[in-house]
Amino acid sequence: MTERMEITFIVNGRSSTLQIEPNETLAGVLRDHLSLTGTKVSCDAQVCGSCTVLVDDLPVSACTLLAVDASDRAVRTVEGLAVDGRLNPLQQAFIDHAAFQCGYCTPGMLMAATALLESGVELTHEVIVEGLDGNLCRCTGYVPIVDAILDAAARVRPAESRSDALDDEADAAEPLRA
Repeated sequence: MTERMEITFIVNGRSSTLQIEPNETLAGVLRDHLSLTGTKVSCDAQVCGSCTVLVDDLPVSACTLLAVDASDRAVRTVEGLAVDGRLNPLQQAFIDHAAFQCGYCTPGMLMAATALLESGVELTHEVIVEGLDGNLCRCTGYVPIVDAILDAAARVRPAESRSDALDDEADAAEPLRA
């Protein structure tokens, strides 16, 4: 029998301390110990991307990453995307563009796309296709997925641009005269 070990990590903003077997994968720990079943396991070989989660804001294949390697790190799963029960712009864009069919790959796609959106890189069709290279969809195809990510980027980033533009306009405006 293998000796269990204690790990602590932050999952979706909450600290979790667990006793695990040293050979347990992050996907297994998320699903079996924390009941975060949004992380899907399909290939067990780091090929399909269904198990993609973010570890310290970088996309990783949770089916091959040992949970012990996530110890003392921040892990985000698809369950952590919604805030106060409200879908984030990316999740809403996936719905608006019907960027899913069976839904099995959707959590991994959402997490890989989250990493792209948060990277600060200008998102183009080509950048998104390259960024999703490790995530396979066998049902929907990629057109609605790419469209949803572009839409989410437009929803999120213009607000930042508008805020900056408003600040610039305020700086340039003449003072009010009585």
